[in-house]
Amino acid sequence: MNSPTFKQVLSQQAFSTQELLECLQSFDHVVFLNNNHQPIIGFSAQHSVLIQQNQTHFSSTKFKSLNDFFNASLNTQEPCLTMGFVSYDYAVNQQVQAQTKPQPSLFLGQFQHYLSFENDAWYFNSFDTQVLNTFQEIEQLIQNKVSAKKLELQAPCQSRWNKTQYTNAFQKVQDYIIAGDCYQINLTQEFTAQAKGTLLSTADAFWTLTNAPYAGYLRINEFELLSCSPELFIDFEANKKIITKPIKGTMPRYSDPILDEQSKNTLKHSKKDQAENVMIVDLLRNDLSVYAEVGSVKTPKLFNIESFNQVHHMVSEIEATLKEDIQPFDVLMSALPGGSITGAPKIRAMQIINELEQGARGAYCGSMGYFNSDGTGSWNILIRSIQKFQNELSVWAGGGITIASDCDAEYQECFDKVSALLDLLNTWQKPK
Repeated sequence: MNSPTFKQVLSQQAFSTQELLECLQSFDHVVFLNNNHQPIIGFSAQHSVLIQQNQTHFSSTKFKSLNDFFNASLNTQEPCLTMGFVSYDYAVNQQVQAQTKPQPSLFLGQFQHYLSFENDAWYFNSFDTQVLNTFQEIEQLIQNKVSAKKLELQAPCQSRWNKTQYTNAFQKVQDYIIAGDCYQINLTQEFTAQAKGTLLSTADAFWTLTNAPYAGYLRINEFELLSCSPELFIDFEANKKIITKPIKGTMPRYSDPILDEQSKNTLKHSKKDQAENVMIVDLLRNDLSVYAEVGSVKTPKLFNIESFNQVHHMVSEIEATLKEDIQPFDVLMSALPGGSITGAPKIRAMQIINELEQGARGAYCGSMGYFNSDGTGSWNILIRSIQKFQNELSVWAGGGITIASDCDAEYQECFDKVSALLDLLNTWQKPK
């Protein structure tokens, strides 16, 4: 990360990430990234771009396009931290026509000021030397913190689909595979509820539950996005090196250590999950090879098992070195949406998803992350995420369907991934 010109520890008072975000509620927008347990918070962007309902809004007239905005972000003479999210809806519509939720579909901010958690303390950082007033404002907000309005669900968060509807969609995927349209489709289902209050009021509880390395939070006006994602999309490292770590393959965790180890070993030796995983590895290798130096695309890890609080996942790793003239923003935008949450071949998979899921995904399966002015940064895949726009709240879950998939097992996998989130979310149901 770029070295700030101003850095000062905040109040010595101990507070959680949620509490610190609550202190920033007076700002128009805020972005938090757990960043593989190296947390950062951006607030009060100097410049921003918001896309909603196919309308693009720049905070400054000097920007005419996203490329203008991206190029300004890479100005090392005036460094900034660019943070935000790109929804699945926005990414997929760059390639095929698909449904879009009415909520924001892209937000990027160029932040001169940000907060970082280092050595068990939160620090105020800025690329502007004339920031003493801003620093003092943040300290004042901390001293006078106002809690976020408590979330209240009007009814339990429940799936839009029943088992029969899921089975019908699953069978249509099988028909497309047999017909030769695709090899794999990431079929997902939405869980919805009406809710008042803020997702922010629940954040610490969800992050404690999941301990997800790529968790995050974003607020723009009436839109909130709470990520508990375990999945890295792309790390942009120094010397133009990039790393992606697709997840394909899931088994539940158990409190009994013997059952838990059996579940892990079942996943490790699953030929079906290995086949599903390698399909996505091949897809991503192909995506990255367009921008990579010849011979630099490698797969140093294949079929690794990584264990999270609720599930075991099969995770592979691909690395490459970008060509000298390639900009990281271009790679991110062209590679989205990630192959692990679409299927293969990608274009046809996105068309089938749009047909069968019968509803826009919104931010789910998009990406949230940041870039430094030198092009380094990190972006996740927005799975295990909750989105709320006005009073509409939704959570999604799904998995990759191949010719070898079993409908009952795939249906259960959805709940293995999301049941812990739903159980916690439903504790904020309005008392009867």
